[in-house]
Amino acid sequence: MSTTPQAAPPVTTPPAPGSRQTDGRTARRPPALRLLARPEVGVFLGAVAVFVFFLVAAPAVRDGSSMANILYQSSTIGIMALPVALLMIGGEFDLSSGVAVITSALTASMISYQLTMNVWVGVIAALVASLAIGLFNGWMLVRTGLPSFLVTLGTFLILQGVNLAVTKLITGNVATDDISDMDGFGQAKALFASSFDVGGVQVKITVVWWLVFAALATWVLLRTRYGNWIFAVGGNKDSARAVGVPVTFTKISLFMLVGFGAWFVGMHQLFSFNTVQSGEGVGQELIYIAAAVIGGCLLTGGYGSAIGPVFGAFMFGMVQQGIVYAGWNPDWFKAFLGVMLLGATLINLWVRRTATRR
Repeated sequence: MSTTPQAAPPVTTPPAPGSRQTDGRTARRPPALRLLARPEVGVFLGAVAVFVFFLVAAPAVRDGSSMANILYQSSTIGIMALPVALLMIGGEFDLSSGVAVITSALTASMISYQLTMNVWVGVIAALVASLAIGLFNGWMLVRTGLPSFLVTLGTFLILQGVNLAVTKLITGNVATDDISDMDGFGQAKALFASSFDVGGVQVKITVVWWLVFAALATWVLLRTRYGNWIFAVGGNKDSARAVGVPVTFTKISLFMLVGFGAWFVGMHQLFSFNTVQSGEGVGQELIYIAAAVIGGCLLTGGYGSAIGPVFGAFMFGMVQQGIVYAGWNPDWFKAFLGVMLLGATLINLWVRRTATRR
């Protein structure tokens, strides 16, 4: 019996993963959707909306000095929001960042004044203390495996108590002494708290530092191996460790970056006002985290950018000062922030879902 050979069905070879003949979710995605996939797009649109709103509702905002003040308020939030955002991309967050700012300022002030030393000695000592706080948080996290919420909540309470108790013990008051007549004060103030003239408007140096740090953080995230490590440990630390990412180093160094930010903002506060209130800083950590979340960072880690928190901080500064310039009751500020946080989070969620839709 003879059989007639039949042609085999054609074999369909799946496209290579990197080719353009994919399922269309990435390679064939329209440019608009690729743009929406950026974490900072949602907050940018929100920042523009808030800016336009207050331009209309508060004409005083249009003045150059008013805008300089808004940028100043934004910068003091934004400088801390940047390392907090990097930490959140790495899958953790820090509840001690607000009081750590005051710890840094208190350290520099009391060492300089009580020991009658050049203020730069206090500045360096404060930097060491701030980095040590970050090192402690990171070490406790990786050593114990406890959630960063619990570790940094404990640090928050410790620092809050130490700030008040030590300041009262040494100075006999809740505030430090004025250090404006100490050696080195002028040079330190020029670096951390000076102003410069732009078209007749005084702009704080922190605005420049804010933009410099934002550019540096963006470069680190997008152009360096360390930036890849941050995203990797935030996405899945076990998988990251399996492919050789130094998870322990990355986590600890991110907490130390938050410590560096706390030191810088603490020095700005000290050299702006010449003294420090030991009870300040409580609640600021939520502002920093909120600015990062509004900027597109996820609490679960592995997603975010450094540019988004810049716009998030600008929205905070805009609302904080815009309410004043509009002549509204400033007691509504926190309510506005809550609405803004929820609204921005929902917008970011919609943007991500739209961007990933086929």
